[in-house]
Amino acid sequence: FQDLFGVSMVVPLLNLHIKSLGASPTVAGIIGSLYGVMQLFSSTFVGCWSDVVGRRYSLLACILLSALGYFLLGTSTTVFLFAFSRVPVGIFKHTLSISKALLSDLVSERDRPLVIGRFNAASSVGFILGPVVGGYFTELEGGFYQAAFICASIFILNAGLVWMLPWTEENKRSSECGSISNKVTDNFSAKANHDVQFKWVTVGSMTSGSPLQSSWIQTATVLKRIKGVACSDLWDILLVRLLMSVAVLLYYSNFGLALEERFGVKPKFTGYLLSYSNTVGALAGCLLEPITRLYRHNTYMILLHSSILTCTLILLYSSALNIWTVILSSTFLAFSTTVGRTCIIDLELTFGGNQASGTLLGVGQSVTSVGRVVAPLLSGIAQEFSPCGPPSLGAGLALVAILIMNMNKPKYCGNGSVKLKNQ
Repeated sequence: FQDLFGVSMVVPLLNLHIKSLGASPTVAGIIGSLYGVMQLFSSTFVGCWSDVVGRRYSLLACILLSALGYFLLGTSTTVFLFAFSRVPVGIFKHTLSISKALLSDLVSERDRPLVIGRFNAASSVGFILGPVVGGYFTELEGGFYQAAFICASIFILNAGLVWMLPWTEENKRSSECGSISNKVTDNFSAKANHDVQFKWVTVGSMTSGSPLQSSWIQTATVLKRIKGVACSDLWDILLVRLLMSVAVLLYYSNFGLALEERFGVKPKFTGYLLSYSNTVGALAGCLLEPITRLYRHNTYMILLHSSILTCTLILLYSSALNIWTVILSSTFLAFSTTVGRTCIIDLELTFGGNQASGTLLGVGQSVTSVGRVVAPLLSGIAQEFSPCGPPSLGAGLALVAILIMNMNKPKYCGNGSVKLKNQ
């Protein structure tokens, strides 16, 4: 909650601040794109690094380096300093992914969707409240700098909370939960379990060897884990994640402009509608417990049905004849996308093996970053034909994702039972 609360105070103000520093829209766009590219390439390596050196060390490092980035942002009085301040954040702002990996280490596979859903709900609440506070700071003289310093302070507070966690007890629980994940039978999990043994060798070498040797061992282990993901058969899960993320991004890409052109609504109303959707999404995270009980903890079927609902709602929005249809589709879309995001993460961890959760979550974040790069291009091309072009294209991509899931159904649900790890 505190992480996204602090970030969402600052992010909406970035364009206004860099414009006040005299940067052209092109320069501002390049800096924003560079941040996305850094996130794209760093998420896999940082996630894998958390598997190698441990969650506590990697989470503390990411939080403190992100705090440094936001502190530098609070001192940025030139465009160069602004761009420089985004470098540590672009590389190390993967605190939420590592936190999810930590949660997956601590809880059983049966409870993982519920816990990650609550985690996403807390994050969504922070994202709802942060822009409100950030908007207040914009009305103050030097408000951006104050917001950036407050964000850095929040990250330092988070580092203190991580330091205070009872790691000894959590490691015991992690070992208990790890025994469950050892039942995985696919090749990738075998590699992951071998890497866990290698991890303890790595830790011992880090404590006994020189810093250069430990860095080399960490790098070799990270590359070995990434190779394990590349050689695994997770392509269908990652492709579904990419297609669904691009579909949702296309839905929101020209949301405000399309509502103004199609129904003549004001931007203020669009802002209220987006805030309302975020609130519904936060509430959806709290409803995963009854949903998982209803589906008997069959994550694959929940993901399939939520994707079908998402595809249908995007189609409904693209063909809406009045604003009330848009409100209806936005309400249920916020629900279906929240459930879908939680289920795709759980399916990645279940099928890939809990021992390499940081690597898997990092790869998933990289896939989502690819979607953020591709979606604006597809949206621009689709808008040449119609304001409804982007959501219509998004519905088509969601349909392809549904077909891929149906084609691979035997892989996840053998004989009607919920044995997602069996091939």
